[in-house]
Amino acid sequence: MEDYYLKVINQKTAHQVLQLQELILEESISFYKARNIHWLSAPITTGSISSPMGLGSDSLPVRISLDGVETYLADSMQFLLEYGCRFFKTGCWYIMPSFRGEAVDERHLKQFFHSEAEIPGTLEDVMNLAEDYIKHLIVKSQTIIGRKDYLERVVKCDFARVSFDDIEPLLEKKDIVHEGGWRNLTKRGEKKLIEYFGKPVWVHHYDEMAVPFYQKTENNKAKNADLLMGIGETIGCGERLVDGSEVRKALQSRQVSEDDYDWYIKMKEEFPMQTSGFGMGIERFLLFILGETDIRKMQVFRRFNDGKDIV
Repeated sequence: MEDYYLKVINQKTAHQVLQLQELILEESISFYKARNIHWLSAPITTGSISSPMGLGSDSLPVRISLDGVETYLADSMQFLLEYGCRFFKTGCWYIMPSFRGEAVDERHLKQFFHSEAEIPGTLEDVMNLAEDYIKHLIVKSQTIIGRKDYLERVVKCDFARVSFDDIEPLLEKKDIVHEGGWRNLTKRGEKKLIEYFGKPVWVHHYDEMAVPFYQKTENNKAKNADLLMGIGETIGCGERLVDGSEVRKALQSRQVSEDDYDWYIKMKEEFPMQTSGFGMGIERFLLFILGETDIRKMQVFRRFNDGKDIV
């Protein structure tokens, strides 16, 4: 470990990563302030994880004991951002670490930095916000890494938008995984779609059971979207359920206990509000900006002690 810390001091990429992390924070403040979307200071522990074990979840929660009480390190603070929208009526955002119980590899880190926002409105509203946000960050990032033709093209283009049903004819059978009657994209499928469209692409309206319980659905389709760019999914967003009874039904259909979500259900019952939100993995964004392919290079300070997070 000591050798690793000495070695990265002279690495150009490490210096750029730290500078870009600082820039993302500064420019996020500027971006959201101009839109009257407010900062929310949230804890990193939670009892109400957004990816509980059950249908539609793609990672394990990270459980810890804090003063003898079992809790979780946050996989997302989406629920508190939804809660924050009851205080800040124009929306709220944050940047903080998130934790996922999944294997570390070139696409995944168990601990990553998460830029999330929640606003009043629909899926379309939040897709537009996320697209504006990422283009804003790309423009500002060029003050550090210099002008790049591929980044200029991304800023000037309209991102492609295609429904999950419409991507199936574009891909081979092995590019889509079928799980219990619903479909999901493989990383190979994500890469092929990026290549096919030649620019970032939104894939929207996944099968209802392919997403977690909190996403609104209609005609067996989720009102959600993933932005594919670089190595694959970089932003995930969705329109939330409004009514508490809808949340109960969604939890039951995914075989998830209501116990940890009682407060969330009651919030929906007593303070109904249509919101939509997105989350961006900052390290995945940095991969795209810097033209790298292994997410483990996007950390300067090591996050684990088993050596698996070193390239």
